[in-house]
Amino acid sequence: MTAPSGISRREALAQAREALSRAGLDGAALEARLLAADAFGTDQAGLLARGEEIVAASAASRLADHVRRRLAREPVGRILGLREFWGLPFRLSPQTLEPRPDTETVVEAALARIADRDAPAQLLDLGTGSGCLLVALLSELPRARGLGIDRSAGAAAAARANAAENGVGARAAFLCGDWAEAVEARFDLVVSNPPYIRAGALAGLAPEVAHHDPRLALDGGADGLDAYRAILAALPRLLAPGGCAVLEIGFDQAGDLAELAAGAGLDMAEMRRDLAGHPRAVTLLPRARLV
Repeated sequence: MTAPSGISRREALAQAREALSRAGLDGAALEARLLAADAFGTDQAGLLARGEEIVAASAASRLADHVRRRLAREPVGRILGLREFWGLPFRLSPQTLEPRPDTETVVEAALARIADRDAPAQLLDLGTGSGCLLVALLSELPRARGLGIDRSAGAAAAARANAAENGVGARAAFLCGDWAEAVEARFDLVVSNPPYIRAGALAGLAPEVAHHDPRLALDGGADGLDAYRAILAALPRLLAPGGCAVLEIGFDQAGDLAELAAGAGLDMAEMRRDLAGHPRAVTLLPRARLV
């Protein structure tokens, strides 16, 4: 896509949409609106309400660059540096996964286990990444406090900034560490979206994932279960009485997770499916406290 001068916002948007559509990208219309709104320094409502406004040359150049990057299969969230999750904005960094709607299933499952959302609670997010799980939960639990841990210092820093930007920074702490290895406290709720892609399958992922999400956050080892083994082994000592854990899983991992959990003295209390109907979040309880 070139950067023509003297055209309206509506015309520029149409050109961006056509370029993305020709490339066969799903959601071309929405993606074009997001990219154009960012390039023009407005929101989607402003983009449409002022469609006849002539686009400045600098804004047209920004849009053309956005479209070129998207045609190269860079995700829209990476281009904008921002992704919405649970209705909240999250800044991205090269060290963080791009939050995805499927992961909101973990938040839903976790909140379903909390009888009183106004009660104090201690939360732990293992492999916090952008902080999306912990920040979303803290936004719903006003008296909760949380700890997010990530093996990447860059991810922990990004999560800390996202917590502050979303108004929960005073109730959240973020550390760089290897899962819960250095954690001695107990928590009412443990959540995690760990790496669960089989190492041999990484090369076959969509370019938006394979080339832009950090490998550290994707690679689950030969069978995709390495992170779960570490997390499940730690859960019995991490969970406070009455506590539970909610983990994101791959679409074909529910059976493996149930088996691994049983070996760690845990039972699967619930398995939730995402909007596409795939198993996505499992709730785990120590066997003696299964309800």
